Amino acid sequence: MKRFFSLLLSLLIISGNLMAQTAAGDAVPMADKLREDGKIWVVVTVIAVVFAGIVINMLRLESKVSKIEKDLNIK
Repeated sequence: MKRFFSLLLSLLIISGNLMAQTAAGDAVPMADKLREDGKIWVVVTVIAVVFAGIVINMLRLESKVSKIEKDLNIK
């Protein structure tokens, strides 16, 4: 257990340096350009469609698996 906590602590310390966020005063030119052109909504829409597709696929797979379990009497 002590080893787990030391590993977790070391990962948290290392991950502090890996943050991909900029400082408060820094601006990201690409994001600003997308916001100005209104294309950021295209990016958001594409991400939402991909996420919805993944969710629908997972629901379909769950129903198929539960049907197979019911047919085979697996609990």
